[in-house]
Amino acid sequence: MALAKLDIVVLDCPDPHALAGFYAGVLGGTVEEDPEDSAWVDLKVPGGTALAFQRAPGFVPPEWPAADRSQQFHLDLVVEDLDAAEKGVLELGAKPLDTADRERTFRVYADPAGHPFCLCAC
Repeated sequence: MALAKLDIVVLDCPDPHALAGFYAGVLGGTVEEDPEDSAWVDLKVPGGTALAFQRAPGFVPPEWPAADRSQQFHLDLVVEDLDAAEKGVLELGAKPLDTADRERTFRVYADPAGHPFCLCAC
């Protein structure tokens, strides 16, 4: 028996609205903002777990790979076409982190706030 149920994945960042917009461009979904709380933005993803973005003053992005600035977590995003998905995330502002092996089944990027994520072939 589970003790808890996953509700939402929260990413700390300097600009919650901007990062929610990036992931809405990647995953689709609806950005929902609370007009009374500009430090928190939700992204409701169709058929998936919602993401939330929380303003973190003094946010220092992780570095990949770096032991002294650990990534702490990353998102694996499954895609049908790695090349097409790569083109799309780069247009949205992602930065490639690892371009050495183009033949493997995943590619590593950083979102505009510096969080690592992977595009993975399904």
